[in-house]
Amino acid sequence: MKTLFKRNLPLICLLLVSFMANAQQQPKLFGKALPAQRLNNPNNGRIRCASAEYEEYLQQKFPGRATTAQFEQWLGPKIEAARTARMASPESVTTVVTIPVVVHVIHNGDAVGVNENIADAQVTSQITVLNQDYRRMINTPGYNTNPVGADMEIEFKLAQVDPSGNATTGINRVYFNRASWNESQVENTMKPQTQWDPTKYFNIWVCNFGGDLEGVLGYAQFPSSSGLGGLNTNEGSANTDGVIIGYKYFGSSDIYPGGTYEAPYNKGRTTTHEAGHFFGLRHIDGDNYTCTVTTTDSTKDYCPDTPAILELNYECVTTDSCPAATGNDMIENYMDYTNDACMNIFTQNQKGRIQTVLQNSPRRATLTTSNTWMALGMDESDIALQSVTLYPNPANDILNINTGAELPDSYTIFNSIGQVVAEAKITGTNSLAINTSAYSSGMYFIKIDKGSQSKTLKFVKS
Repeated sequence: MKTLFKRNLPLICLLLVSFMANAQQQPKLFGKALPAQRLNNPNNGRIRCASAEYEEYLQQKFPGRATTAQFEQWLGPKIEAARTARMASPESVTTVVTIPVVVHVIHNGDAVGVNENIADAQVTSQITVLNQDYRRMINTPGYNTNPVGADMEIEFKLAQVDPSGNATTGINRVYFNRASWNESQVENTMKPQTQWDPTKYFNIWVCNFGGDLEGVLGYAQFPSSSGLGGLNTNEGSANTDGVIIGYKYFGSSDIYPGGTYEAPYNKGRTTTHEAGHFFGLRHIDGDNYTCTVTTTDSTKDYCPDTPAILELNYECVTTDSCPAATGNDMIENYMDYTNDACMNIFTQNQKGRIQTVLQNSPRRATLTTSNTWMALGMDESDIALQSVTLYPNPANDILNINTGAELPDSYTIFNSIGQVVAEAKITGTNSLAINTSAYSSGMYFIKIDKGSQSKTLKFVKS
């Protein structure tokens, strides 16, 4: 037996080394080995997103947190009710909501603009990208001509007032004597010690990942259910709620070339993706690696207008991973895994899902009414744009604008391809009637300005 062992010792050692190497190649996130479909990007070794694994971790840590099935049972009827209401009033216009943002820049003493202590301009470039993407903004990388492409009608603004009531830039620089952050340090130290009230601020942390988060681009905390319908109301701690991004993947090199970035994740789409999770979107493959879909897409991402997809994509290459189902993989969707330059679309179903979450989910619903993005001393009467509503009347071609407050300064109307069709200074009362008889049928955008503030709404000319 000893002779046999000695004779095979080299083979045993080789197998042991091979086993250890394979074990080391299986990255773990939040204590769970990644499935084969979620292993590091073969092109660069990066892990695009850890949100699905983080949600599993939260469900295990807080048994009262709704499972995926329970969350969808809670949310699904609300989405359907909202869709029915929209169909009953197709001429209604949804007001764009403003989300106050605080960006916590976590650093270890580097000068501003060096390494993880990123410059203000890199931060603001990311806010610009979020607005381009979530508003499907014409003449920007966030615009698309896809028939199911959606303006999410969400705008992001850096907070102007901090939790103590003092003026702020919305950029919160925090020094820790730590060069990098692992999962436990992020969840138990960084987030709880730095977070601003999550009912009033969308918290984004930017830091240098390390340890078991090495190679991860970012992750988000999925929204909670309301605790209604018999679900346990213990949805877990609120002091970790938000989005966290590796500093090299935050902001856009197109907008601020002087920042610190790592291609091909240098266009700001990691934060767009993670914000999608924060507002209730799932990966477009449903994290289940099958081509099975139903009329409600119940085994995928719960958005039927994202075509069936077997698994997430890393390449900007036309792919049809589910040939028996209609449509190619939507590699340009923000909730896929493709490079930043590929991404430019949220769909109408994704929009309906996010809007329903914003109306019903704890901490998400209160963000839409928080005024912490307004400068100190301002109130609703100073920002007429807060209460702009449109009353289109196709019968007589009159578009009525009622600001409900102080009159704005001017307006500009664009057609669907970004051409200016009308613009004017505003004088008189706070109610304005615009004759649209010369406009052809279609979708238009009206941008209303007051001082440095602006608000863009859309209307349809019949």
